[in-house]
Amino acid sequence: MAGLYIHIPFCESRCIYCGFYSTTRTGLRRRYADALCREMEMRRGEMPGPPDTIYLGGGTPSTLGGELLGRVFDYIYKVYGPCEGEITLECNPDDVTDDFCHALARLPVNRVSMGAQTFSDARLRFLHRRHSAAEVVTAVERLRRADIRNISLDLMFGFPGETPADWQTDIDNALLLHPEHLSAYSLMYEEGTPLHRMLTRGEVEEIDEDVSLHMYDMLIDRLTTAGYEHYEISNFALPGHRSRHNSSYWHGVPYVGLGASAHSYSGTARSWNVDNLQAYLEAIEAGRLPSESEKLDLTTRYNDLITTALRTREGIALDAMRAEFGPALYGYMMQQAQNQLALGLLQTDGRSLSLTRKGLYVSDAVMVELIR
Repeated sequence: MAGLYIHIPFCESRCIYCGFYSTTRTGLRRRYADALCREMEMRRGEMPGPPDTIYLGGGTPSTLGGELLGRVFDYIYKVYGPCEGEITLECNPDDVTDDFCHALARLPVNRVSMGAQTFSDARLRFLHRRHSAAEVVTAVERLRRADIRNISLDLMFGFPGETPADWQTDIDNALLLHPEHLSAYSLMYEEGTPLHRMLTRGEVEEIDEDVSLHMYDMLIDRLTTAGYEHYEISNFALPGHRSRHNSSYWHGVPYVGLGASAHSYSGTARSWNVDNLQAYLEAIEAGRLPSESEKLDLTTRYNDLITTALRTREGIALDAMRAEFGPALYGYMMQQAQNQLALGLLQTDGRSLSLTRKGLYVSDAVMVELIR
């Protein structure tokens, strides 16, 4: 079955590191919700049955508020049918008010992904986050009272001037909240973001690479000791709490993406909506889908497999890979893998090919060796 992704691009303010499509034009939220409902109708035939998973990402989906979120979910169920699986809503801690939780209790959401990023108020101000560290704690408490039993927290490490001791404190504070899932990412200086411009002007300095790798080591050791499964390069889950929706991306499961800048994947083709709110609204209101698409040839699908499945703990299932891509590409992959196996960056048990812990640190370089 397919997953359903819905992009909610609105943010009250922009964080300096964010490279995702978002806008502060929050006055267009109701018009946007109407457009999402219309796009569902226009694309009804792309999903053969009820979605297996639903994920509302952004931007900040919680900025829609309970009424508009309820309208969107009503329409999902009207057009596609009820989802019996994982239903995730991304939110910011400062949006998780008592009123929001009361509205959330009336929605089918059973998983919340929340951007904590850090428990240092100074680093939160540096990122231009709107919330404080204390608000993360309060938000988790409120979500628990609203009967949300599957909470994921996002963390960042590698801030300018951050020490391993600082990072240890962030990890420990996150674990005190007992989230079912944790995602952790090194701070990235993506081109086009305010943070990247600060770097080019010399206003900030990237953390030393060896220190960043040590922080990643600390993360793996601390979370696995605490009972979390390291199931993807940046993701950790308590048993039974992997992100089913995101796992579908890494394992090539088809999904439909709705909203401005959202991507879709059918297994043989990719499509993406325009990353411009005004253009998206005008097209949908005129009865046109504001999207482009491409057919995926065998080599492109092979490269996608390398850069997604290899991120996971299970890696690439060899028999399935050979059956889908044929002996030529299978042979090419295994030939290219020999040097990485000898270096201890890849491992195989004859059934799968996966990264070793050593390989995790240089995963991009390993993947480059295998793609065609």
